[in-house]
Amino acid sequence: MSDWLHNLPVPWMALVVFGFTYLIAVAIYAVVAVLAVGERARSFKAVSPGMLPPLGIIFGLFVAFTAAQVWSDNDRATAAVNREASALKSVVLLAASFPGDPETRLLGLVHRYVEDSASRDWPAMARGTADLRMTPQALADALQLTLALKPDGPGGVTAQRDMAGALQNALDARRQRILVSRSEVNVVKWSCLYLQAICALFAIALVHADNRLASALSMGLFATGVAASVLLIAAHDRPFIGQLSVSPAPLLQVMPDGAKSS
Repeated sequence: MSDWLHNLPVPWMALVVFGFTYLIAVAIYAVVAVLAVGERARSFKAVSPGMLPPLGIIFGLFVAFTAAQVWSDNDRATAAVNREASALKSVVLLAASFPGDPETRLLGLVHRYVEDSASRDWPAMARGTADLRMTPQALADALQLTLALKPDGPGGVTAQRDMAGALQNALDARRQRILVSRSEVNVVKWSCLYLQAICALFAIALVHADNRLASALSMGLFATGVAASVLLIAAHDRPFIGQLSVSPAPLLQVMPDGAKSS
């Protein structure tokens, strides 16, 4: 689905999705109403109402199948950002074991990394162009600085080891969020979802071909359910784009206050 739709505020997205779905329902209603005359009307009425439950169930399964991917992607994105923030918080706390210039430089590098992530990574992930091949310079420098430290006791050795592990954990979490940012419901799934909805709408129109009011009400109710399902999925489809996207807030919350970039 196009980026312009994902970038819309939810109310505007709802307007587009509901409008498009109702337009399809109206077109189907008009076609069946025009064709339901004479012998064709009797043929339409011969369509068994027993078709409706299976068509509805299949549509529900399509929605559940598609939504499962979307919820999983959002959970993975949230977990990756939280893990990254937790790892950076560990670095900030452990840096106090090396007071003076090493602590200042480490805090500055963490500060710079968070700033770069919020200002560069997030827009790139929203566009789907974030590059896994590029290692953040700030984290690379922080890791090199950590490994170059000379602890003065067992506590310092432990802090150095844990800080190096936390930086590697942050790098891995960044890779995970970039991978998740590329995930989306593909055009085949969207096409099948709407095709199944169109089949169900046609079946409703045929079954109620002799009663236009009942047909309009039934199709309107089903179209509303279809639009609500599509809106729910579309609003969460891309984890890092749109009004309901995963934000860099957890990272910003662990940014060292007053630290200078190195």
